[in-house]
Amino acid sequence: MQDLIQKLNAYKQEIAEFSGSGEQAAEAFRIQWLGSKGRVKEAMGEMKHVPVEQKKDAGQLLNEFKLFAESKYAELKETAGTGTADQSAPDLSLPGDAVPLGSRHPISLMRHKIISIFQRLGFAVAEGPEIEDDWHNFTALNMPAHHPARDMQDTFYVDAGENTAVDWLLRTHTSNTQIREMEKGKLPIRVICPGRVYRNETISARSHCFFHQVEGLYIDENVSFADLKQTLYFFVREMYGKDVRVRFRPSYFPFTEPSAEMDVSCFICGGKGCNICKKTGWVEILGCGMVHPNVLRNCNIDPEKYTGFAFGMGVERPAMLKYGINDIRLFSENDVRFLKQFTAAT
Repeated sequence: MQDLIQKLNAYKQEIAEFSGSGEQAAEAFRIQWLGSKGRVKEAMGEMKHVPVEQKKDAGQLLNEFKLFAESKYAELKETAGTGTADQSAPDLSLPGDAVPLGSRHPISLMRHKIISIFQRLGFAVAEGPEIEDDWHNFTALNMPAHHPARDMQDTFYVDAGENTAVDWLLRTHTSNTQIREMEKGKLPIRVICPGRVYRNETISARSHCFFHQVEGLYIDENVSFADLKQTLYFFVREMYGKDVRVRFRPSYFPFTEPSAEMDVSCFICGGKGCNICKKTGWVEILGCGMVHPNVLRNCNIDPEKYTGFAFGMGVERPAMLKYGINDIRLFSENDVRFLKQFTAAT
């Protein structure tokens, strides 16, 4: 006990003689005396050597010593807080640096524009997975086993291991979301399905191996092709203005019958011909048609009672027309000089 008293007195004298100013001195004192390996904790450890009958008195001495050290630390902290400010510290009263004004990507601008137009017609937004199984991406959409879209030259397949019998792939269209919505069985259905899709295509000014789509689906009783045309006429007028020329061309898709492709006059060349419109003066912006009865049956919807139409468009091509962009690769190159052009775009 006597040894402990002598040690504590020596420590108190050393603490009283400690001199220093500033935050660094206060922190050095804290580490030396109050830290996890400091002398206060070391002194507390002496309790195990004190006889039982003296532990009460020893405990009081140790608590007084701890309070003495803490009061000295508080004094040093207070002195550091009222001392001369560190000249290297930042002046928080200065005005902040100007932050560069960012903008939405042109793909995002176009995607939101397309969605807002169809939402005014009562379409809700639905989203689905980008990694999809063969059923939702191909089979349910009435695509036969020998369809060329199933070839590895057109589709990116995902290696899911040897223990699965399901073929997994990066979706080639957002039609997989339409199938998932139809499988829910909640009719009528009026949705648009935006998202990114992937196809094994050669990258050029007109095409890329990944791009964005917005597809639409409307299923109810007595839905006709006239309803489809009026819906798309409204979209084109709202997107490109009332002066744009439009034409429908018969086409073929496994999941719609009858099917058509919709063209608008090229805004880049004014109909004179360029590399975007393939020198024709027209640019295809979407495919459409009446939902094939087999697709409805695959989703447990009675084709005798319900009909519907579907359409799908890429986002990049309308954006190229809207903003006068002549190379699709610019969208994914992240060139700040290109993106800055859309700071004020809406």
